[in-house]
Order: sequence, then structure tokens, then C-alpha cells
Amino acid sequence: MKKYLIAFVIMLSSFSSIAQVDTDRVMIIGKNALYFEDYVLAIQYFNQVITAKSYLAEPYYFRAVSKFMLDDFKGAELDASACLQRNPYYTAAYQLRGAARQNQENFEEAAVDYQRSLEFFPEDRITLVNMGIVNIEMEQYDIAEKFFDVLLRRFPDYTPGYLARSQMYLQMNDTTSALTDLNKSIEFDPYTSQSFSSRGLLYFHKEEYNMALADFDEAIRLDPYLEGNYINRGLVKFYLNDLRGAMADYDRVIELDENNLIARFNRGLLRAQVADNNRAIRDFDKVIELQPENTIAHLNRAILNNEIGNPEGSLIDLNVVLETHPEFFTGYYMRSQLKRELNDLRGAERDYNLARNLEANAHKASVSNSELDVTSDANEKKETREQTDADIEKFNLLVTAGEEKSQSTQYQRQSRGRVQNLNVSVELEPKFVITYYEKGHDVRRPVYYSETIERSNNRLNLDWILKVTNNEAPLNEMQIQTHFRSIQDYSARIEKEPENYALYFGRGMDFVQIQDYENAIKDMNKAIELNPDLLVGYFARAILRTQQLEYDYQLSGESAFSDITSNNQLRALNDIAGKTKLPEISVKSVKYDEILREYEEIIRIDPKFIYAYYNRAEIFTIEKDYRAAIADYTKAIEIEPQFTEAYFNRGISRLAIGETSEGLDDLRKAGELGIVQSYSIIKRMQ
Repeated sequence: MKKYLIAFVIMLSSFSSIAQVDTDRVMIIGKNALYFEDYVLAIQYFNQVITAKSYLAEPYYFRAVSKFMLDDFKGAELDASACLQRNPYYTAAYQLRGAARQNQENFEEAAVDYQRSLEFFPEDRITLVNMGIVNIEMEQYDIAEKFFDVLLRRFPDYTPGYLARSQMYLQMNDTTSALTDLNKSIEFDPYTSQSFSSRGLLYFHKEEYNMALADFDEAIRLDPYLEGNYINRGLVKFYLNDLRGAMADYDRVIELDENNLIARFNRGLLRAQVADNNRAIRDFDKVIELQPENTIAHLNRAILNNEIGNPEGSLIDLNVVLETHPEFFTGYYMRSQLKRELNDLRGAERDYNLARNLEANAHKASVSNSELDVTSDANEKKETREQTDADIEKFNLLVTAGEEKSQSTQYQRQSRGRVQNLNVSVELEPKFVITYYEKGHDVRRPVYYSETIERSNNRLNLDWILKVTNNEAPLNEMQIQTHFRSIQDYSARIEKEPENYALYFGRGMDFVQIQDYENAIKDMNKAIELNPDLLVGYFARAILRTQQLEYDYQLSGESAFSDITSNNQLRALNDIAGKTKLPEISVKSVKYDEILREYEEIIRIDPKFIYAYYNRAEIFTIEKDYRAAIADYTKAIEIEPQFTEAYFNRGISRLAIGETSEGLDDLRKAGELGIVQSYSIIKRMQ
């Protein structure tokens, strides 16, 4: 790592535009990378600032944020501490360090940090929730309840507060209060999947299976990708004797994640119940492949192998079980029978005698403890088990999926990222960018062909293939290092060929990858100056200018989409439904004029370049010119009838101006083509 940092310094210092490390500028580029979720790259920039000016608090804080988003909680804690050593009044660092400590289950120190944060901001909702959660973890329920009371008095409709407090009541075995809080959570926000899944699980444990089924159905409609809901709905269907439905739910989970242990295990048990032994064995094979120490899976596979006439395979699994559970007398009885079938009579007798002795001892222990443990009978009758419960006696019980671990901690930061958000938000599909890297979508979407991009790849002769995507992948350290070297190579070649537009474009694309937008725009300007018909140059420059504006909004504490995703979201989805029409008030800004002219030039060069219409529509939406946005989305769809993202965004824009029927038609088409969140919006509107 040290060698890499030294190489990084050398590469930065070699740029023709930077004679020495300009920490203010590098800090801005690092925040840029953080804002656009390129956490590894952001860390590299903050490293540079720390190396040059180690006395500054800010770079340590933002590097801590980057590490936190990469789940490096210890690293985030250390950097937050370094920030506070340099500036003990950097209040955001207390909240961040508290969240990092909470994720490491260091609850006492997390509580100290949250308390310090509350001294500065006593009504911060996220900190109050987390103070309640850490006190629940420490079983200090009276203290936790006080924090929840303060929170919910100040914010009586704050759904996460009710959800967190309901979990506290469940731990206290106060199911009545827990149910009351979950009902309030759903009353205030009926579009949060977790509220329904939590209440469904509570109904399940209360054996109110029909109520549980209704809640899990609703949770799955709101969030069709949360695997735990399918697992628990499968359990409910099992208790309602709907084995086919339960199996279908486990099939769905395995379709989403073929390595899901709970779904594989439960499906194996269900298959065994219907005598589908060979396929049940295949499920347990997968469980054991993923978790070789899972003795409960070994035991079930041993039973199944014995039933299909494979005593040798059964014996191997039983040996594993009894090595881990030497007191499991039932296992010795089973192994004794197997050895007898395999003509190992001496071994069979030895296992039989051992099993009888262990059974006798267990019987004595149970008699002597019966008066002391009045709850033992109830516990033995429990018909499901938690995934962490490794009691071998519960080998034939289905497993429940508990609450997601990630939902136990909330951390609100000032930059965009993958922050756990319990509220279902309505957001436009992102703009399309030109890049070398893209991620796949959870559900396959159509692929759009662009003759312009293919022609550019052929003519520019770049080291990487240009792609247009709205799902860009962040770079890893090796890729970052490669693009820094590429910048050096292009700089050397430009000195020899200063009139070669392709070299400027190639270097500009490298600057784009490392989030250095200032230098990227300079290179795109030069490339366009040398080749005025370079469409990809105009497109890249338009995107760069848009991202700079978006970042400037973020720095000022505003959001370019504040209206469409907050106030208008509630009105469009709750008030419209054919009743209310939003006023079409344009808020055109000169900030976007230059970008709009860029897209006009792109369309002049290639009137069939669908991404120009799509991205221009996004700007019209920011300016609340919804009809202009709809017109551009419509033009893009005419050119590319499978343009999934354009259908989705046109649907949202139509809802925003009261064209409910047309908007829902667009969302249905978007859902059909792969944007699953369309169905959640459709359900709300109907």
C-alpha cells in the first residue's frame, strides 16, 4: 500500500496542469468522487491531501465517510478519531464515529459519541434513533425508551422511530406495544416494506398466519428483492398447508440468489416431506458446499441418503455430526443401524451401548431440571428455529429469516451514496453517461445499439471500449492506477502530435474516470476545437458540465431534484390520482442554457442519438418544464421503442402534471421491460 501511495504522488505531480499538489483542488475532486459513489478513488485523493497537510481535519472525515460506505468500519472509526483530534468541534465526525463503532458492536463507545453529537444537535432524528438502538443492544431499555419518547414527541410521524421502538418491545416480550408501534408506522407511511415484514413476522410468531400472509404479500409488492420476505412468507404458507406456495417462494429466493442458505435448507426440508429425496439431497449438498460445518444439514442429508439406499454416504455425514455433537444419542442409534447394515457388527454394538448410556444420562438430567426450568417444554415445542440456532435436536425445523442486520444502524451523511433509506422514494432513472465501465442491472434490460458510439470506437482507437450507460461502475485501485498511467502516456503523445483530436479526447476520458472534471473539460474543448463534428466530445462535455452543476448543488445543501423527489413526490402520488393537477411553473435557469445548447448541437450532428434526447429531458424536468421533457422522452422512444428508462421517466413526468392514465401506462411498460420499482408506484396510484 505504501508503494502504491508513493507511485500515486509521483503520477499526480507529473501532470502538466499541476506543478505541485494543490490540496484545495484535490480535496474538491475527492469530494466529487465521493458524491458520485466512487469510494476507492475518493480515498486516493484524500490520501494526497493528508500526505501534504496532515494537520487538516476535513480530509480525515471524508476519508472516514468513504471507508464507512465500503464497510471498513474500523478504518472509518480511526479516521473519524484523527479528524476529532485535529478539530474536536467537527460535530459530524462524532455521529460518523458512533455509527462505525455501532457497526462493530462497540455500543458503549458509540453511545458516548452519539451523546456528544446530541449536545450540538439535540433534535437530530438519526442520532436519537441510534441512541435508542445502542441502548437496546446494551439491554438498557428504560434509557432507550426515553430517547424514543423524545424523538417521537418531536417527530410524531417518523416511521424509523416506531420501527426501532417496536424491536425494543419485542425484545422485552411486549408484543402488544410492538404491534401498536408497527401499526402506527404503517399508518404514517404505508409504503415502507420493512413495516409490513416486521408486523408479518410478529403475526407469524403469534400464529395469526392469515394476517402474516397479508403483510408479507404487501412487503413483497413494495420491495420485490428482499429475500427474507419470501423466506418468511414460505414459512407462513407452510403452516397454512400450502406446500406448493411455500416451495414457489423458496424457488424465487434461489432464483435471486442461488447461494441463499436459508432458502436452500428450507426447500430441502420441504422436498424431503413430499418424498422428493434426490432433489432434497441436492439442496443440502449446496448448503454443505457453502457451509461445511453445518451439522444440521449433514444430519438431514444422512437421513435422506439412508432412505434412498446409500448407507455409505449416510455414514460419512453421521460421522461429521457426531464428531461435533458427541452427546447426540439419537445419532449413535442411527449410526448403529447403518453399521449393522454394512456388517460392522462390533461397531454397531459399540454405538448402540453408547447411545443407551447417553440417553439414560439425558433422561436423569431432564428429570432433575424439570422443576427448575418451567419453560423447557415450551421451548422444545418451538416449530421453527433461527439461523444462528445450531441445536442438533432441531434438525427438522424450518429456519426463519430475521431482520436485516444493515437496518439496525442508520447513518445520515451529507453526500449521496448507498445510504439505507426506509422510505420508498420516487426517483427518475439517472442520466446516461459515456464511460468505459458499467454494472449490470438486477433484472435484465434491453441493450440499445448506437451507430455513433460504434463508429467512434472504430475511429478513435482508444485503449478501452466506449460505453453509454446510466449504471456506471466505480473503479478499483488497479483501474485507477492504470488511468493515471494512461494520462501520462497521452500527455507524452500530445507533445508529439498536438493537432490529434483523438489524443485529447482519450486523455479527457481518463480524467473523467478519475473525476478530474476541470482537466477533462479542457481536453474535450480542445478535441472539439480540432474536430467540430466530434459528437462524443460534445456528449462527454455536456455530461461533465451537468455533473459539475449537480455537485455544486450538493455543496450548497440543495438538490437539483428537490421538487420532483420530495414535495412533488407526495403530491404526485398521493393527491393527483386524477384529482389534482400540479401547476406547470417553469423555473428555467441560465445555468443549464449552455448544456442545452450542447445537446442541440449533438442532435444536429446525429438526430437519432437517443441519449441526447433522454439527458436533455432530465434537465427539462429539473426546470419543471415537464411537457418539454415528455416530448424528448417521446422522441427517444420513437427512435428506440424498447427504451426502458425513457418510459419510466416519461411516466413520472406525466404523473407530475396530472396525466395519470398515460403515466401509469408508461410505468407498466417500464416494469415489463425490467424496471421493477414501477409496480410499487402503480400500486400507490391505484
